[in-house]
Amino acid sequence: AAGSASQASGGIVISGFAYSGSLRVKPGQKVTVTNQDSADHTLTDKKTHLFDTGTIAANGGKGSFTAPTKPGSYSFGCSFHPAMQGTLVVAG
Repeated sequence: AAGSASQASGGIVISGFAYSGSLRVKPGQKVTVTNQDSADHTLTDKKTHLFDTGTIAANGGKGSFTAPTKPGSYSFGCSFHPAMQGTLVVAG
């Protein structure tokens, strides 16, 4: 059971110009983002600038960021595609 729990917090996937996966993380957790689209993307905290993957290459590229240490909800999006948005929930 422990293995499946760690796998469930395995990261965020970008597919179809949308974010999915583990959008609820622990404070300070390292989060991996995999881009399955055919275009480059980012996962960027545009309001407080606490996290940013930088450019993640298309077709399976990976990026990562460290979640904020303060619990709360953080809006994020893609620097290249403003319609792409999501919310990261940091909970202790």
